Amino acid sequence: MSEAPAMTDRHRRRAMGFLFAVVLVDMIGFGIVMPVLPQLIMHLGEIAVDKAALWAGWLGAGYAAMQFVFAPILGNLSDRYGRRPVLLASLLGFGLDYIVMGFAPSIWWLVVGRAFAGMTGASYSAAYAYLADITPPEKRAQSFGTIGMAFGFGFILGPAIGGLLGEWGPRIPFYAAGGLALVNFVFGLFFLEESLPRERRRPFRLARANAFSALKALSGQSPTVLWFVAALALWQLAHLVYPSVWAYFAIAAYGWSEWKIGLSLMMVGVASALVQGFGLRLLIPRLGERGAVTLGVASVCAAAAIYATATSDWIVFVGILVGGLQGLVMPSINALNSQAVDASSQGELQGATQAVGSLAAIVGPPFYTVLFARFTGTDAIVHFPAIPLVTSALIAVVMLGIFSFTARKLRPA
Repeated sequence: MSEAPAMTDRHRRRAMGFLFAVVLVDMIGFGIVMPVLPQLIMHLGEIAVDKAALWAGWLGAGYAAMQFVFAPILGNLSDRYGRRPVLLASLLGFGLDYIVMGFAPSIWWLVVGRAFAGMTGASYSAAYAYLADITPPEKRAQSFGTIGMAFGFGFILGPAIGGLLGEWGPRIPFYAAGGLALVNFVFGLFFLEESLPRERRRPFRLARANAFSALKALSGQSPTVLWFVAALALWQLAHLVYPSVWAYFAIAAYGWSEWKIGLSLMMVGVASALVQGFGLRLLIPRLGERGAVTLGVASVCAAAAIYATATSDWIVFVGILVGGLQGLVMPSINALNSQAVDASSQGELQGATQAVGSLAAIVGPPFYTVLFARFTGTDAIVHFPAIPLVTSALIAVVMLGIFSFTARKLRPA
C-alpha cells in the first residue's frame, strides 16, 4: 500500500474525495433525521414539542459524552496504526447504528443508539489528521474548507431527503442514513490509501489518549494550542444551538412543518457550501484567518437578530444566507492550530480538539433546550423562543476575543 511520501497526485485527489464523502455521508445522515426526529421523539414518548426538545437535548449530550471519551482514543490510534483502519471501522459502526435506531421501539433505544453513534462519529479526528498529512500548512485552511463544504452539501441534501422520506414515516430516513454510511465503508475498503508512513507513527499509550493528557503534551510544542482549542470549544458551544433547537424553535416561533424545516436546513447547507467551498479561497488571501473569523462571528450576531425579529418566512431565509458566513470560522482556527504542532502529532491534536468540542456538546444541547423550554410553552417565564439563538451569539463574541488574543501569539512549529 502506498504511503504519504510516495502518494501520487491521483491518489491524493482520490483520498480527498473519500474524506469529502466521509463527511458528506455523515452530514447527510445527520440532516436526514433532523426534520423527523422531533416527530419520532413525540411519537415514542407521547409528549409535546417542548418536552421533546428536552429529550433531544439529553440525546445530544449522550452523543457528545461518548465523543469526548473516544475522539482522543481514535486520534491516538490513528497516529499509531494509520488513519485508514480507524476511518473504516467508524464508518461501519455508524451505518449499523442508524439502522438499529430506525427499528427503535422506545425512546430509550434512541438514547443507546445516539451514544453508540458518538463513539463511531469520533472518526473526524482521523479524517482531519489525514487531511493534515497530505496538505502543506499554508493550504490547510482551504483544504479544511473543502471538507467543510461537505458539511454544507450534507445539509443541502440531508434535510431535503429527510423531509421527503419522512412523508412515508419517521423511521425511513434512519434506514437511508445507515445505507449511505455502509456504501461509503465499502468504497473506502477498496480505494482508500493510507496517509501516515510507518516512520512517522508513534506508540499508542492509553494514559495519553484523553483530552487533558493530550493537550498537556501538545502545549509543550506551543502554548497557543490550549487557547485555540478553548476558542474552538466555545465556537462549537455557540454553533450547537442550531442542531439542538432549530427544528423546535421553527415549530414554536413560525409554526413550520417538517418540510419547511427541512427546506430551511437545506438553505443552511447551501450557504455553508458556498462559503466554505468558494468563500474561503477568495477571502483568506485578502482577510487572513483572523479577519475571516471576525467576519464569521459578525454574521452569527446579525443572523440571531434577524431570527428573533422576523415577521415572515422570507426574512428568516435572508437570515440563513447572512449566517452562512459563519462557515469561515472553524476551518480558519483549525488551520492555525494545525501549524502549532509537528506532523507526528496531528492525530492527537485533532482528537483532543474534537474531544474538547464534545465536552462543549455535552453542555450545549441540554443548556439550549432547557433555555428554550423555559421561554416557550404554557409555563414560560416570557414567550421568547429565540433566546437560545441570542445566547449563542453572545458566546461567539466571547470566543472571538480569545481567538484574537491567541492568534497574535502563534509561532508555527
